[in-house]
Amino acid sequence: MPKKKKINKKNHTAEFSLEKDLYNFIASKPGKGTKLKHLIKWATKFDEGGGLFDALEELIIKNRIEEIEQDVFRAKGKINTDETFIGEVDLTQSGNAYIIIDGKLNDVFVPAKKTNRAFNGDIVRVKIFPGNKKTKQEGEIVEILQRKKDTFIGTIDKTENYAFVVTDKKFNNYDFYITPEEIKRSKVNHGDRAIVRVLDWPPTMKNPIGQIIGKLGNAGEHDSDMQAILVDTGINFVFPKEVEQAAKQIDENISEKEINKRRDFRNIFTITIDPHDAKDFDDAISLLYLENGNLEIGVHIADVSFYVQPDTPIDKEGYARATSVYLVDRVIPMLPEKLSNNICSLVPHKDRFTFSAVFEFTRDGKIESEWFGKTIIHSDRRFSYEEVQEILESKEGEYVKEILDIDHIATILRKQKFKNGAIAFETQEVKFILDENKVPTGVYIKERKEAHMLIEDLMLLANKRVAELIGKQKTTVIPFVYRVHDFPDMAKLEEFGLTAKRFGYKTKLDSPKNISAELNKLMQEVKGKPEQNILESMAIRCMAKAVYTTKNIGHYGLAFPHYTHFTSPIRRYPDLMVHRILEQYLNQSGRYEHLNTLEDKCRHSSAQERKAMEAERESIKYKQVEFMSKHIGEIFDGVISGIQHYGMFVELNTTKCEGMIRVDTIRDELIFEEHKRRFVSMTNGRNFEMGDKIKIKVKNADLGMRQLDFIYVG
Repeated sequence: MPKKKKINKKNHTAEFSLEKDLYNFIASKPGKGTKLKHLIKWATKFDEGGGLFDALEELIIKNRIEEIEQDVFRAKGKINTDETFIGEVDLTQSGNAYIIIDGKLNDVFVPAKKTNRAFNGDIVRVKIFPGNKKTKQEGEIVEILQRKKDTFIGTIDKTENYAFVVTDKKFNNYDFYITPEEIKRSKVNHGDRAIVRVLDWPPTMKNPIGQIIGKLGNAGEHDSDMQAILVDTGINFVFPKEVEQAAKQIDENISEKEINKRRDFRNIFTITIDPHDAKDFDDAISLLYLENGNLEIGVHIADVSFYVQPDTPIDKEGYARATSVYLVDRVIPMLPEKLSNNICSLVPHKDRFTFSAVFEFTRDGKIESEWFGKTIIHSDRRFSYEEVQEILESKEGEYVKEILDIDHIATILRKQKFKNGAIAFETQEVKFILDENKVPTGVYIKERKEAHMLIEDLMLLANKRVAELIGKQKTTVIPFVYRVHDFPDMAKLEEFGLTAKRFGYKTKLDSPKNISAELNKLMQEVKGKPEQNILESMAIRCMAKAVYTTKNIGHYGLAFPHYTHFTSPIRRYPDLMVHRILEQYLNQSGRYEHLNTLEDKCRHSSAQERKAMEAERESIKYKQVEFMSKHIGEIFDGVISGIQHYGMFVELNTTKCEGMIRVDTIRDELIFEEHKRRFVSMTNGRNFEMGDKIKIKVKNADLGMRQLDFIYVG
């Protein structure tokens, strides 16, 4: 048995039968066994783990499992299908549910009458009924272990005698009954958008009794719908009064005393390069031509840590949010506007405090020396990416020599990165043209050009070298925040390879040595083709999720043994943590944060990042559906992007909007072949597979569900 590793144990709504659940999880993979690292991940995922190693020992003593090799465990005997499993609820519009169980290939179907009042995303215990191999596994939810959320968004449906909050069915299939007393207290009106939570749910009542805890405006209003997305994903979009007050009291003046503590870059050529509509500029680049012919390039990052001290109201709110959130039409900043858009923002022609990584390069891109420390800069010019791209292409314009020389070094860094095994994912970013009312009038794909990569590769360098500076210390281990990316899932990669083959691409993803080279070759081949977005998205889903942690395992996607986030402290709290640790290291103060405390902050930051990404995705879906609602009845070309037993997902070529063709709307008898993930026509033998080109007609656009329904045309 391995040495016991500490896993944080949290409180939850119901006790887990850990030994039983652990056995079920191991037994769900008969024959091949389960690695210890997967057991730790499983236990942590379901907010359990304090007794994991004790449970393993008990199961071995009871002869229920065996350790077939070092840290690999296998169940003895056959699994009892009448046992229970723990999983996550995926609720459908009809009220039926699928339970996603870690370690089981197929989800467990639960009919609506056996969902036991579970909400979408809840962690539940499910009992699986015995069945034969030809039928899908069916079960019943017997216990709700943890609610994903306790607040919901809906629309007030009010009559003279009663009222309900009709919830958005994307997240919950139950409407909330609102008592007359609650209606009077909350002062809501018919048609209002409201935030509701479960107050009570008596066994005799079909619907939960709700309490109104907030109003968002009227149904169908743009602002209320965007705010609903934020509430649904658990993102706070209003700063507390004490935080706003603390921000107002920050002194904007730059003192000579503080300047004298810093390296002065104010007379050195410095620029910022950002999107044309950016408001917060947290990084700048400087260039100095040295007498020995080398180039000194500085990566200067807004010194947020100077203005935001630990455990202050602003710091606590920044930690709670952990990240800025970028919806289609707005930004929810991590820090108050006075900091994010003013004092900390590296605007041109103003002195600004920065934390810098400065590198001396030879003309062939070799790093001769590096320096890290507090600085002061004065940006000469604010460039947009489009302006810099114009200079790179035309070789003309303001500061053309400096920009071309910086790009020369960035290009060398980029080539070296890919030579070392980095993967070149270039996901297509959907952007919208909005009118004055924020209604989408156009959809387009944002192009990622050399100007973007120039900045990206210099930021990657700074992040990498800061992580190496701390992580490679031999005399002492310094608690640090790493950005890590684990090895990809080989089973998912194998499935991805089969999908790519259906599109006509050959890949060899059977060996870990081939993965980065094969994926890079494929990404180059699909560039600019209709299937690019589908295949790139699928490839990314094969990858592990990058997370923050104190335990360094390297960054697989970038091929960096050490990596962190240092370059965006205005919008990412982990970067602020890194700045503080780096300053302590450089000053040799030695007062580092406790490792366990830092790991908790990393875990929280990763969770908040996932929430932000979910909100951003939902806002894009909302705008896509809103845009397509003006095109009902029109015909579009698309590509089959996904297949389920109930229908086919189709991504449109021009707008990248995705919708569903339901099988029951196709005038043909189709057979679903699950193992091949395709439909086969019984009348003409046609196959419907991932990647097939297809014509559709837009049938319906449901803003509440953020879903598009298509009709098959041909």
